[in-house]
Amino acid sequence: MEQKTHNLTSERLVGKPRVIREGYAEVELKTIDEMKVDEKGLVHGGFTFGLADYAAMLAVNEPTVVLGKAEVRFTKPVKVGDVLLAKAQVVEDQGRKKIVDVKVYRGEEVVLEGKFYCYVLDKHVLDKSP
Repeated sequence: MEQKTHNLTSERLVGKPRVIREGYAEVELKTIDEMKVDEKGLVHGGFTFGLADYAAMLAVNEPTVVLGKAEVRFTKPVKVGDVLLAKAQVVEDQGRKKIVDVKVYRGEEVVLEGKFYCYVLDKHVLDKSP
């Protein structure tokens, strides 16, 4: 399936799409040194969240999709060099509102899981025209 949204997302910082199909997406991210917050190589959770958010957007795959709310739980720490895979599935379609379940894996371990509340707008969120 063709990617219809978030086409300019940085693969290096947010991830590379691996699978996009109706209501489902997988995105992979290799964590890098720039993401660390300390000398032990702990990766800032924002990068893991960004990966999950991107996967949710691709599961919806509408040009004007935005994130309205997320309820997430970080379950394991991530370190530099880890390869993460986000799997996102639309579990509820209420027309313009889509609820997406996302799990981010490091191998078999889940490092983040959550619900992402996505909204498909009539126009781009930054479009000021009436």
